[in-house]
Amino acid sequence: MPAVHTLLLEEALQDSPQTRSLLSVFEEDAGTLTDYTNQLLQSMQRVYGAQSEMGLATEQLSRQLLEYEKQLNTLHSELATQMADRMIFPMIQFREKDLTEISTLREIFGIASDEHEAAMVKYSRLPKKKENEKVKAELVGEVAYSRRKQHQASMQYYCALNALQYRKRVAMLEPMLGYTQAQINFYKKGIDLVSKKMDSFLGSVSSMTQNIQAQLDSEAEAMRMTQRELLSMEDTVYMPDRDPAPVNRTLIQKAGYLNIRNKTGLVTTAWDRLYFFTQGGNLMCQPRGAVAGGMVLDLDNSSVMAVECEDRRYCFQITSPNGKTSMILQAESKREYEEWICTLNNISRQIYLTDNPEAVAIRLNQTAIQAVTPITSFEKRGEGSPNPDRAKPGGMQSSSGASQKTSSAPEPEDLIVPGTPIQFDIMLPASEFQDQNRVGGRRTNPFGETDDDCSPESDDSLLQQVFAVRFLGSMAVRSGQTQEVIYEAMRQVLAARAIHNIFRTTESHLMVTSSCLRLIDPQTQVTRIGFQLQEVTQFVAHQENGRLMGFVVEGRDWSEDDEEGEPSFSAFVFESNTEGDKICYTISLGKDIMEAKKDPEALVQLLKNMPLTNEGKFLLLDNETGNTANGGAPDEEESEA
Repeated sequence: MPAVHTLLLEEALQDSPQTRSLLSVFEEDAGTLTDYTNQLLQSMQRVYGAQSEMGLATEQLSRQLLEYEKQLNTLHSELATQMADRMIFPMIQFREKDLTEISTLREIFGIASDEHEAAMVKYSRLPKKKENEKVKAELVGEVAYSRRKQHQASMQYYCALNALQYRKRVAMLEPMLGYTQAQINFYKKGIDLVSKKMDSFLGSVSSMTQNIQAQLDSEAEAMRMTQRELLSMEDTVYMPDRDPAPVNRTLIQKAGYLNIRNKTGLVTTAWDRLYFFTQGGNLMCQPRGAVAGGMVLDLDNSSVMAVECEDRRYCFQITSPNGKTSMILQAESKREYEEWICTLNNISRQIYLTDNPEAVAIRLNQTAIQAVTPITSFEKRGEGSPNPDRAKPGGMQSSSGASQKTSSAPEPEDLIVPGTPIQFDIMLPASEFQDQNRVGGRRTNPFGETDDDCSPESDDSLLQQVFAVRFLGSMAVRSGQTQEVIYEAMRQVLAARAIHNIFRTTESHLMVTSSCLRLIDPQTQVTRIGFQLQEVTQFVAHQENGRLMGFVVEGRDWSEDDEEGEPSFSAFVFESNTEGDKICYTISLGKDIMEAKKDPEALVQLLKNMPLTNEGKFLLLDNETGNTANGGAPDEEESEA
């Protein structure tokens, strides 16, 4: 016996386009069944009418054959009665009871769905700035009432459609079986002509009908139990923004309804509520009634961030990597809002392309959580690393990297004060967060030089190399004599970005010369910040992610009496378009040139060992910035760190 497909009552509350698409198949089947039933009933009524006419004709004939009058009249009248009772009546009952109930429930379900959509539209327009608790409570109650009403109507409608899948099989067989039995009774005198196979066939049909009825009873009881269980849930299930479940930040797939903002004119916009879902690295959208969804945006390397939009809550924006395509969406609740942002960011990092994307997403989330918890040692940083001296490519060791690791690794609290603020944009050195709270404190160069020494006009050094980098963050640190402080700063900066969903970064050009480091705006060519090379005490690239690098800058606090204060250190973390080792190598070479300038013979020897350009400068690598120096680079990109 073929399996009977049914609608799942558990999907009634979600009311997704997939469920609606499956529902349309059941509705189409019910419509086809209704048309077929009407046509079949007309044919049966025609047969019944012919049999009734046959009875009347036989009655007239029997009057001429007096000896057969009673027998023939009774036989044909009984056949007509049996056809009316066993063939016509079951079909009329099926049409008037089952098919009419389906039509009525469909209208009720449509009305409940429209009321729910209207309630959701009113709730989505709830303002955030001037929030009225009374109005909000009324709208939440209206949404909950309409959602419960739609849920009850959909479950009743689904139950009726599921029952129809069983009932229609019985309804088609029962009239045919009654008609056959009536004919057998009519031709009782010729019963010997009916073979045993016909008896077996009729018996199997009758047995199958009983089995289908038993399955219907069992399925109906199971649906009643499921319906009672689903309706016994808390009222918070029907209320928006009342979901007690925690936010899942490790998802790589997400589906649900979102409001999307569409432009309707030059300055006017409209919001549409559509069903969105992710498929691989694509964001898909499926309107109601559609059989399948269509791609809206390629999420690979796209950026996702929260935005303020038209006084609506829970809005976020998705921007393509080239910045030409963007869309603004609104989630239903805070939990959905955070899960959508986390899921889209996980997909943007192309986690779905890994062998085990779920495990990678969980590991990244655990790493982000653990990153704000101090670790006990740094002994495991170098384990499994194929090149522990990665910060010193080419076998050259910087002056900051000559010291050997001690047997006892420093504790995180010894490197960075717990709770130190992190600066995510270039405005002031991170150490000046503390300077702003000191009366009379000011930051000066520890070597008595001014910022003018690092100006573009004074940059006439032999070395001049430009790297395209993205500033990730900076913070004050306690020590400037160990590379471990840079590793710890990287860990805390990346963790803070992951936890607070800060994925947008600003691209800059890092110019390394033999006298200073300068961070330049690629569009305006204005120096955002500069440091003397002798202020840089430590620099290193990340041991696992080679595109991460950082350095520590030393400064001093001077009092109002011009007395030299304690040294202060700031760690800066960057993500480059190439290996961070190349930047560290260039800084190391710049320091070597700076030291060689003190001894002419050492400078001559260094010039002999290094290739030079036609302009007499050191030849290192081709500039990575390309046309970006002319302002062709985008202002902001998403960090892949």
